[in-house]
Amino acid sequence: MEPRVALITGATRGIGYAAAARLAALGYRVVVAGRDPGAADRAAAEVGGVPLVLDVTREADAGRAVAFVEAEFGRLDALVNNAGVLLDREEAGLGVALEKVRATLEVNALGALRLAQAFAPMMVRQRYGRIVNVSSIMGSLAQAGPGYLAYRTSKAALNMITRVLAAELTGTGVLVNAVHPGWVRTRMGGPEAPLSPEEGARALVWAATLPEDGPTGGFFQGEGKPLPW
Repeated sequence: MEPRVALITGATRGIGYAAAARLAALGYRVVVAGRDPGAADRAAAEVGGVPLVLDVTREADAGRAVAFVEAEFGRLDALVNNAGVLLDREEAGLGVALEKVRATLEVNALGALRLAQAFAPMMVRQRYGRIVNVSSIMGSLAQAGPGYLAYRTSKAALNMITRVLAAELTGTGVLVNAVHPGWVRTRMGGPEAPLSPEEGARALVWAATLPEDGPTGGFFQGEGKPLPW
Protein backbone atom coordinates (compact mmCIF):
# COMPACT_ATOMS: atom_id res chain seq x y z
CA MET A 1 0.00 0.00 0.00
CA GLU A 2 1.28 3.48 -0.90
CA PRO A 3 2.05 5.72 2.10
CA ARG A 4 -0.75 8.05 3.03
CA VAL A 5 -0.37 11.75 2.24
CA ALA A 6 -1.20 14.64 4.56
CA LEU A 7 -1.19 18.39 3.97
CA ILE A 8 -0.99 20.68 7.00
CA THR A 9 -1.46 24.42 6.75
CA GLY A 10 0.40 26.70 9.12
CA ALA A 11 2.91 23.89 9.60
CA THR A 12 6.12 25.88 9.86
CA ARG A 13 5.91 26.23 13.64
CA GLY A 14 3.87 25.41 16.72
CA ILE A 15 1.07 22.86 16.68
CA GLY A 16 1.12 22.44 12.90
CA TYR A 17 4.84 21.71 12.93
CA ALA A 18 4.45 19.18 15.74
CA ALA A 19 1.60 17.46 13.90
CA ALA A 20 3.68 17.31 10.71
CA ALA A 21 6.56 15.71 12.60
CA ARG A 22 4.25 13.15 14.21
CA LEU A 23 2.51 12.19 10.97
CA ALA A 24 5.87 11.86 9.23
CA ALA A 25 7.01 9.56 12.04
CA LEU A 26 3.88 7.45 11.43
CA GLY A 27 4.92 6.99 7.81
CA TYR A 28 2.84 9.71 6.16
CA ARG A 29 4.24 11.75 3.32
CA VAL A 30 3.67 15.22 4.70
CA VAL A 31 3.20 18.46 2.79
CA VAL A 32 4.41 21.24 5.08
CA ALA A 33 2.46 24.33 4.01
CA GLY A 34 3.15 27.89 5.06
CA ARG A 35 3.21 31.44 3.72
CA ASP A 36 6.96 31.99 4.10
CA PRO A 37 9.08 30.02 1.58
CA GLY A 38 12.15 29.90 3.81
CA ALA A 39 10.19 28.72 6.83
CA ALA A 40 8.40 26.06 4.77
CA ASP A 41 11.71 24.78 3.39
CA ARG A 42 13.28 24.65 6.85
CA ALA A 43 10.35 22.94 8.55
CA ALA A 44 9.94 20.39 5.75
CA ALA A 45 13.63 19.49 5.90
CA GLU A 46 13.45 19.04 9.67
CA VAL A 47 10.41 16.75 9.69
CA GLY A 48 11.20 14.91 6.47
CA GLY A 49 8.31 16.41 4.50
CA VAL A 50 7.78 18.39 1.31
CA PRO A 51 7.46 22.19 1.46
CA LEU A 52 4.60 24.11 -0.12
CA VAL A 53 4.16 27.89 -0.14
CA LEU A 54 0.48 28.44 0.59
CA ASP A 55 -1.56 31.44 1.70
CA VAL A 56 -5.00 30.10 2.63
CA THR A 57 -6.63 33.45 1.82
CA ARG A 58 -5.66 33.22 -1.86
CA GLU A 59 -7.88 31.31 -4.26
CA ALA A 60 -5.00 30.85 -6.70
CA ASP A 61 -2.86 29.29 -3.96
CA ALA A 62 -5.54 26.69 -3.25
CA GLY A 63 -5.65 25.76 -6.91
CA ARG A 64 -1.87 25.49 -7.07
CA ALA A 65 -1.87 23.33 -3.94
CA VAL A 66 -4.26 20.85 -5.54
CA ALA A 67 -2.19 20.75 -8.72
CA PHE A 68 1.00 20.24 -6.72
CA VAL A 69 -0.40 17.39 -4.63
CA GLU A 70 -1.95 15.73 -7.69
CA ALA A 71 1.33 15.87 -9.60
CA GLU A 72 3.56 14.91 -6.66
CA PHE A 73 1.48 12.18 -5.02
CA GLY A 74 -1.72 11.58 -6.96
CA ARG A 75 -3.77 11.62 -3.76
CA LEU A 76 -4.43 13.39 -0.47
CA ASP A 77 -5.55 11.41 2.55
CA ALA A 78 -5.57 14.06 5.28
CA LEU A 79 -6.10 17.81 5.09
CA VAL A 80 -5.34 19.56 8.38
CA ASN A 81 -6.63 23.13 8.37
CA ASN A 82 -4.36 24.48 11.08
CA ALA A 83 -3.49 27.99 9.83
CA GLY A 84 -5.00 30.63 12.08
CA VAL A 85 -4.72 34.16 13.44
CA LEU A 86 -5.69 35.94 16.65
CA LEU A 87 -5.99 39.66 15.97
CA ASP A 88 -8.24 40.94 18.77
CA ARG A 89 -6.48 39.67 21.88
CA GLU A 90 -7.06 42.69 24.16
CA GLU A 91 -10.19 44.25 22.63
CA ALA A 92 -13.82 44.18 23.68
CA GLY A 93 -16.31 43.08 21.07
CA LEU A 94 -18.05 46.44 21.09
CA GLY A 95 -14.83 48.16 20.12
CA VAL A 96 -13.13 45.73 17.74
CA ALA A 97 -12.55 47.05 14.23
CA LEU A 98 -14.59 45.29 11.57
CA GLU A 99 -11.44 45.03 9.46
CA LYS A 100 -9.98 42.73 12.11
CA VAL A 101 -13.13 40.63 12.13
CA ARG A 102 -13.01 40.27 8.35
CA ALA A 103 -9.30 39.42 8.35
CA THR A 104 -9.80 36.80 11.08
CA LEU A 105 -12.72 35.18 9.29
CA GLU A 106 -10.76 35.13 6.03
CA VAL A 107 -8.00 33.00 7.54
CA ASN A 108 -9.67 30.97 10.27
CA ALA A 109 -12.96 30.10 8.57
CA LEU A 110 -12.89 30.90 4.87
CA GLY A 111 -9.31 29.67 4.45
CA ALA A 112 -10.28 26.26 5.81
CA LEU A 113 -13.42 26.16 3.66
CA ARG A 114 -11.44 27.17 0.59
CA LEU A 115 -9.03 24.26 0.97
CA ALA A 116 -11.74 21.77 1.90
CA GLN A 117 -13.68 22.69 -1.24
CA ALA A 118 -10.50 22.37 -3.30
CA PHE A 119 -9.40 18.96 -2.00
CA ALA A 120 -12.71 17.22 -1.23
CA PRO A 121 -13.29 16.10 -4.86
CA MET A 122 -9.93 14.30 -4.84
CA MET A 123 -10.81 12.57 -1.58
CA VAL A 124 -14.27 11.58 -2.80
CA ARG A 125 -12.75 10.05 -5.95
CA GLN A 126 -10.42 7.88 -3.89
CA ARG A 127 -13.20 7.06 -1.39
CA TYR A 128 -11.02 8.11 1.53
CA GLY A 129 -10.18 11.33 3.28
CA ARG A 130 -9.85 13.06 6.63
CA ILE A 131 -10.49 16.80 6.91
CA VAL A 132 -9.39 18.22 10.25
CA ASN A 133 -10.45 21.75 11.16
CA VAL A 134 -8.40 23.14 14.04
CA SER A 135 -10.98 25.01 16.09
CA SER A 136 -11.04 26.22 19.69
CA ILE A 137 -13.21 25.94 22.77
CA MET A 138 -13.53 29.72 22.38
CA GLY A 139 -15.75 28.99 19.36
CA SER A 140 -18.23 27.04 21.48
CA LEU A 141 -21.56 28.86 21.73
CA ALA A 142 -22.26 26.94 24.94
CA GLN A 143 -19.20 28.50 26.59
CA ALA A 144 -19.13 31.95 25.01
CA GLY A 145 -18.02 34.90 27.10
CA PRO A 146 -16.75 38.47 26.71
CA GLY A 147 -13.92 39.55 24.43
CA TYR A 148 -12.16 37.91 21.50
CA LEU A 149 -15.22 38.50 19.31
CA ALA A 150 -13.38 38.13 15.99
CA TYR A 151 -11.57 34.97 17.04
CA ARG A 152 -14.60 33.39 18.71
CA THR A 153 -16.81 34.16 15.71
CA SER A 154 -14.31 32.70 13.26
CA LYS A 155 -14.05 29.45 15.20
CA ALA A 156 -17.83 29.18 15.62
CA ALA A 157 -18.11 29.63 11.84
CA LEU A 158 -15.46 26.94 11.35
CA ASN A 159 -17.49 24.59 13.53
CA MET A 160 -20.55 25.17 11.35
CA ILE A 161 -18.47 24.57 8.23
CA THR A 162 -17.39 21.28 9.82
CA ARG A 163 -20.97 20.18 10.45
CA VAL A 164 -22.22 21.07 6.99
CA LEU A 165 -19.33 19.48 5.10
CA ALA A 166 -19.50 16.34 7.23
CA ALA A 167 -23.20 15.96 6.43
CA GLU A 168 -22.65 16.52 2.72
CA LEU A 169 -19.80 14.01 2.60
CA THR A 170 -21.56 11.26 4.54
CA GLY A 171 -21.04 7.90 2.86
CA THR A 172 -18.13 9.01 0.68
CA GLY A 173 -15.34 7.76 2.95
CA VAL A 174 -14.41 11.35 3.87
CA LEU A 175 -14.64 12.24 7.56
CA VAL A 176 -14.73 15.87 8.68
CA ASN A 177 -14.15 16.91 12.28
CA ALA A 178 -13.23 19.98 14.34
CA VAL A 179 -10.66 19.68 17.11
CA HIS A 180 -9.61 21.86 20.03
CA PRO A 181 -5.92 21.25 20.77
CA GLY A 182 -6.07 22.97 24.13
CA TRP A 183 -4.15 25.98 25.45
CA VAL A 184 -0.73 25.45 23.92
CA ARG A 185 2.62 27.23 24.31
CA THR A 186 2.85 28.79 20.87
CA ARG A 187 3.25 32.32 19.56
CA MET A 188 -0.53 32.62 19.82
CA GLY A 189 -1.01 30.76 23.09
CA GLY A 190 1.85 32.43 24.93
CA PRO A 191 4.49 31.11 27.35
CA GLU A 192 2.09 30.48 30.23
CA ALA A 193 0.01 27.88 28.38
CA PRO A 194 0.11 24.45 30.08
CA LEU A 195 0.50 22.27 26.96
CA SER A 196 3.47 21.79 24.66
CA PRO A 197 2.98 21.89 20.89
CA GLU A 198 3.51 18.12 20.83
CA GLU A 199 0.71 17.64 23.35
CA GLY A 200 -1.59 19.96 21.43
CA ALA A 201 -0.86 18.16 18.17
CA ARG A 202 -2.31 14.91 19.49
CA ALA A 203 -5.83 16.08 18.67
CA LEU A 204 -4.86 16.89 15.08
CA VAL A 205 -3.10 13.58 14.53
CA TRP A 206 -5.95 11.63 16.10
CA ALA A 207 -8.51 13.18 13.73
CA ALA A 208 -6.20 12.85 10.72
CA THR A 209 -5.76 9.11 11.25
CA LEU A 210 -9.29 8.03 12.17
CA PRO A 211 -10.35 4.51 11.12
CA GLU A 212 -13.14 3.93 8.61
CA ASP A 213 -15.74 3.73 11.38
CA GLY A 214 -14.47 6.89 13.06
CA PRO A 215 -16.72 9.85 13.89
CA THR A 216 -17.59 12.64 11.50
CA GLY A 217 -19.18 16.01 12.12
CA GLY A 218 -17.89 16.18 15.68
CA PHE A 219 -16.08 18.69 17.88
CA PHE A 220 -13.37 17.10 20.00
CA GLN A 221 -10.64 17.88 22.48
CA GLY A 222 -7.51 15.75 22.63
CA GLU A 223 -7.92 12.26 21.29
CA GLY A 224 -11.68 11.96 21.07
CA LYS A 225 -13.28 13.82 24.00
CA PRO A 226 -16.52 15.44 22.71
CA LEU A 227 -17.01 19.14 23.29
CA PRO A 228 -20.26 21.16 23.34
CA TRP A 229 -21.01 23.22 20.25
